[in-house]
Amino acid sequence: MTLQERLDKIKVKIESSLPQETVAIMHQGNADLEATGISNNVLKVGDLAPTFNLKNQNDELVSSKELLKSGSIVLTFYRGVWCPYCNTDIANLNQYTDEMNGLNATMLGISPQLPIYNQKIISQEHLNFDLLTDNHNSIAEAFGLRWEMKGALKSVYKDKFKINLADYNGDDSWTLPVPVRFIIGADGLIKYAEHSVDYTKRPDPTQLIHALKNK
Repeated sequence: MTLQERLDKIKVKIESSLPQETVAIMHQGNADLEATGISNNVLKVGDLAPTFNLKNQNDELVSSKELLKSGSIVLTFYRGVWCPYCNTDIANLNQYTDEMNGLNATMLGISPQLPIYNQKIISQEHLNFDLLTDNHNSIAEAFGLRWEMKGALKSVYKDKFKINLADYNGDDSWTLPVPVRFIIGADGLIKYAEHSVDYTKRPDPTQLIHALKNK
C-alpha cells in the first residue's frame, strides 16, 4: 500500500465518523487556505533557503549552517503530534533516513509544537532524526508556509476535537505550517521543493530520494 493510499484510508475513517457539517467545515478550510494564494509564497527550487538555529527535542541547538558544511539537508515541516496524517507521513519518512544518510543528507523535521510533544512522537514512532521547535512558526514564515487557523475551523479543532494549538505550541497565535519537504544543498539553495495545502495529500518519498540522487 502506498503512502497516499494509507492516508486516504485514514481520511475515510475519520470523516465517516464525523457529522457532515463538520466535514464540510474542514473541506472549506482547505479551500479557503488555497484561495489565499499561499502556494505562491512557498519558496521554490533555486531560492536561497533561510538559515535557522533551532532547539531539538533534547534542548540542543541545531544550526543549518553547520549541517550544510557536511552535506545537504532534507527538511520536512510537521504540523504536530495531534495530526494522524502528519504522524503517518513522518513515520514513513523515517524508513528512508539511512538511504538519505548514504546520500550525504541529514533529515530534519521542523514543528511549531513544544519539545515535549516532539519527544513524544519521536518515542512513539522511533524516529531516527531530530525534530526542531519553531516558536511562533517564525522559520515556517520565512519559507512562506505560515498560516493562521480561525473562524469555524478553529472552533471545530478546539471545541469538537479538543485540539488546542495554544497548548501544543505554547502560544495563542493558532498558526501552522503548510506541510512541505525541501532539499537544501550545501550551497544553501533549495534543490527540491514540494508541498500541498491539503494536509491529507503527501507525495511518495521516493520522489525525494530520486532528487537527492540527481541533485
